[in-house]
Amino acid sequence: MSTRVTIGEAARLTGLTAKRIRHYESLGLLARARRTESGYRLYDDDALNTLRFVAHARELGFGMDEIRELVGLWQNRRRSSAEVKQRVQRHVVELRRRAMELARIERALEALASRCHGDDRPACPILDAIEDGSAQAPLPRGRTRF
Repeated sequence: MSTRVTIGEAARLTGLTAKRIRHYESLGLLARARRTESGYRLYDDDALNTLRFVAHARELGFGMDEIRELVGLWQNRRRSSAEVKQRVQRHVVELRRRAMELARIERALEALASRCHGDDRPACPILDAIEDGSAQAPLPRGRTRF
């Protein structure tokens, strides 16, 4: 027999909040929960497994559209592992791009902070650089700003 738990218990079992579970349901990441006569949502084992899958995918940095694709692949037993691998490899490339962007921003902020005395004077080279646009971190070669 399948487990049927309320949203509060589903939240406890999956480590998600009830609000997050309702959000995932509204996005169609899991089937609409059955309701009791009094209107309480009930989640079965399949829903709990899907919620755990979604939570783990979020921990790996996947966006909601990517998670929707992954859930579809996970539920499709006729999928090819090559398709799953391709999606993960695209995600790795995007994570590397974002990591490089964050490192570039970090260097720019460190350079700004090193120019500031950090004392009681009102003059602030950080704010001045942000105002005049010179605070922008240099882009890698071949890239332009929008």
